[in-house]
Parts: sequence; structure tokens; C-alpha cells
Amino acid sequence: MTMEQVTDQYPTRLATAHDPVQRPHPTVWGSAGDGPFDAVDLQAHEERGFSILDDFISADEVAAYNAELTRMSSDPALQSDPRLITEKKTGEVRSVFEVQAFSEQLAALARDPRLLDRARQLLGSDVYLHQTRVNYMPGFKGSGFYWHSDFETWHAEDGMPAPRAVSCSIALTDNYPFNGGLMVMPGSHRTYVPSVGETPDNNHESSLKEQEVGVPSQAAVTVMAERHGIEQFTGKAGSALWFDSNIMHGSGNNITPYPRSNVFMVFNSVENALVEPFAAREPRPTYIANRDFTPLS
Repeated sequence: MTMEQVTDQYPTRLATAHDPVQRPHPTVWGSAGDGPFDAVDLQAHEERGFSILDDFISADEVAAYNAELTRMSSDPALQSDPRLITEKKTGEVRSVFEVQAFSEQLAALARDPRLLDRARQLLGSDVYLHQTRVNYMPGFKGSGFYWHSDFETWHAEDGMPAPRAVSCSIALTDNYPFNGGLMVMPGSHRTYVPSVGETPDNNHESSLKEQEVGVPSQAAVTVMAERHGIEQFTGKAGSALWFDSNIMHGSGNNITPYPRSNVFMVFNSVENALVEPFAAREPRPTYIANRDFTPLS
């Protein structure tokens, strides 16, 4: 297949390197007047696949959410919970999934009109929470996330039919260019890149610590980088990155003294509910891929 081919079916994971294929579906499903984004904002999001909103939440809110994260991380019950993911090499906390289950404040954040109205507008429908998580990157020890498209994993391992989902990442610490800030390839959301290799059983048990299966080939990453370039989400605590589920993104290690933490709220269209996985024998646990498709209100 070539870069110019268009397909109505997303390929499953391949055994060898391959060329990406164009995305057959829209990238913005709503329109101006349906929500807080104006026509200029929507056009920019359509072209780039992401939007950065400074001062999305207040300093007081940042402090309150950070207090919640401190409380959660010190909760003894969470230490043995599978929703807490640790670094493969250091044992430091890497991610906590389904954060709304541990915090009423974070549960309320998912229903906040600032998030919910934007998610509905971008996806053109009612939405539900596909996934929530906090990603930590401690100073000196934080390891990065290799290049990937979220949708490729959600399609292959969770059964998401189409990339009609969007993530909102809110910075709870300052995101600098040098402390592992998220890198994105603008415009890459228009191209679907199948990953290399067969999905092992229970792949999430290792991939959430360090992803080895479910990532694109170096050849594909090179093609995408040369075509789209690389930009980075940086900003003060309280800023937010809205990004398409199919955009190519990743982050480097954090060897600075400055920790980084971001809370992610992932919204999926109720018209895009999960089915059986497309490249795995069993779906991942519901704390990673929610199967309650009740619309948020």
C-alpha cells in the first residue's frame, strides 16, 4: 500500500514495516455554533489535529487537583490496585487509570462544560468517557512514551471502530520543552499507521510500563516526521492540549529536576461504541477502555 491509498477499513497490525494509509473519516465532526470553538479554531484543529488552550483551568483548580493526586498516590489501597502503573526500571508511579473512581473532583472535571461542550463539538455527538488517567514524569527518573497513535491501540486492542475520539490533556505542572513534554506531528491525524507485530495476550500488563508492541515501525515514523514535522505541547500549569485520537505523538525522558504531570480525559462518541478488538483475542480491562457508553451530562 502507498501513502496515497484511502481505505474504509483500518488494517490490523502487520509483521513487517509498511507505508501509512490516509484516513477515510472526518477529523472534526461538529461545526461552529455547536460549542466553544469558533470557525477559525475548528479549521485549525481540522488541519493540525490539536489545539492548545492557555489558562484552561485556574491556579486554584490546579492546586486542588494536585492535592487530590498527592492524596491518591499516598493511599495504601492504591499501591496494589492494577490501575496504578509503575515504571519498569525504577518502580516510580508512571500512570493512574480511571482516576474518576478515586476522586469526586476529577469525576466532576469530566463533566465540566469547558471540557464536555468542546468534546461534543469536536465529535459531533453526545460523548462518554473512554478512558481517564494521570501520567507522571518524575524529575531525573521519568521515562518517555514512544511514538504512537492512541487510536491504533484503541482500535486493535479495545475495538474502537473509527477515530471519533478526542483527548484533553491538562497540565498540572509546568510543561517545559525539556521535561518530557508531549511531542506531536501536526496533520498526522489524517493518516492511519498500523503498528508492527502480533498483539500478545494481556499486552497491557507490559505495554503500559514500556510499550514494545503496538508502536509503528521506525520507517513509518520517519515518513510521518518528514511529511508533518514535529511540534511540542508546552505551557504553564492549567493549560490544556486537545488532540485527535489518531495523531502521532510521543515524549522523551525527563532528566531534569522538574517533574511533569498531566491529567487526561478521553471522550469517545456514543456513535462509536467499542466492539470486539480488531487485533487482540480479548478486550483490555474496562479501567483502560470503558464499555459503559452512557452519555455524559
